[in-house]
Amino acid sequence: AAPAGAVAFGVKHTEGVSVDVLFRGRAEPEEVTGAGTRWPLDEGTVLRFGMSQASSEVNDNKVTVSFFAEGGKPINQAGVFLTGVGISLDVDADRDGVVEKNSPNKASWAWGAEGHGAILLVSCNKEFP
Repeated sequence: AAPAGAVAFGVKHTEGVSVDVLFRGRAEPEEVTGAGTRWPLDEGTVLRFGMSQASSEVNDNKVTVSFFAEGGKPINQAGVFLTGVGISLDVDADRDGVVEKNSPNKASWAWGAEGHGAILLVSCNKEFP
């Protein structure tokens, strides 16, 4: 997706986003910590970005990739707006008919009438092989 003539790229991102650059043949990704760093534009290079908390509004975070020609001349930019969505599986861990977000019994399970913990029923039949 890089423009013709681009030989390097740089990445900027908002505070709520984490960005890693993964290079072909390297086991560990390189974390993008600030603007100004440039990487060679090699085939197989991947940008991996994510968010660790939910957004306060739609499109409130952004990743901008700048492309550079030989000699460091800016060519173009591409941007992605991100919205972090919080997902939580809350259960009736006390089995009292109330789903509580911070129940202390979510982390353990005990059998019986006075027990606690979620009961999960899974259908493992072959209706849809």
